[in-house]
Amino acid sequence: MSEQAVALSHHDPVWRIVREDAESIARHEPALGGLVHATVLDQPSLEEAIAERVSARLADAALPATHIRHAFADALDDQPELADIFRVDMVAVRDRDAACERLIEPLLYFKGFHALTAHRVAHSLWTRGRRDFALMLQSRMSAALQVDIHPAVPMGRGIFIDHGTGIVIGATARVGDDVSMLQGVTLGGTGKERGDRHPKIGRGVLIGAGAKVLGNFSIGSCSRVAAGSVVLQAVPPCVTVAGVPAKVVGEAGCQEPSRSMHQILADLSQR
Repeated sequence: MSEQAVALSHHDPVWRIVREDAESIARHEPALGGLVHATVLDQPSLEEAIAERVSARLADAALPATHIRHAFADALDDQPELADIFRVDMVAVRDRDAACERLIEPLLYFKGFHALTAHRVAHSLWTRGRRDFALMLQSRMSAALQVDIHPAVPMGRGIFIDHGTGIVIGATARVGDDVSMLQGVTLGGTGKERGDRHPKIGRGVLIGAGAKVLGNFSIGSCSRVAAGSVVLQAVPPCVTVAGVPAKVVGEAGCQEPSRSMHQILADLSQR
């Protein structure tokens, strides 16, 4: 570990904990020693560790890992705040995913986190006019991770994509801070119309597995969309919607559904 990395770890608690986790893996699981050294222990910062891991997962013959790492570096140069956003996203996974026991797990293993991070780089490319590279990164993310988010979509901080498989988010959607969504979620349009045609998701919303939100309207902050629901109209803040088509069935049940991850609706049946 270089002197620079030692100094950085004292001022970056997330990076320090990830390195400690990596050292423990290297000791207890020698078969993964190469992975944790290349991804974490040989890297000078958390940003470069994330770039290394995501690049390795997305690279193919048409898009080498080196090009993806350069895209990460360019995005961080253009938006230094991405370094903080990566950390907030990682901590969100650790906080909300009952299966996540260590901070290093999203970095090494969780494709929802990998896809979100790759999308943030693709969005940076898109906003700087490098649209073909952004679309290529989206294509690789879809093929390798089964998460398809158009690079035009702005995503807030503290997003948690649990499991990831089957997530589809259309080009004119927006996703606010602290949103959580599970596998199979679609934020889509209703046809081939052009212009602004996709949902706008407010802060703190929880979207359950398999839910489809279709059309240009808002899901109010701190609301809850039940698993398997099809939402076709605007949802007020702080409520639960369920069904096909979805209707308001009660209050959200807590102040921050996306953080509680409470998806059982039995508590509403008695009201």
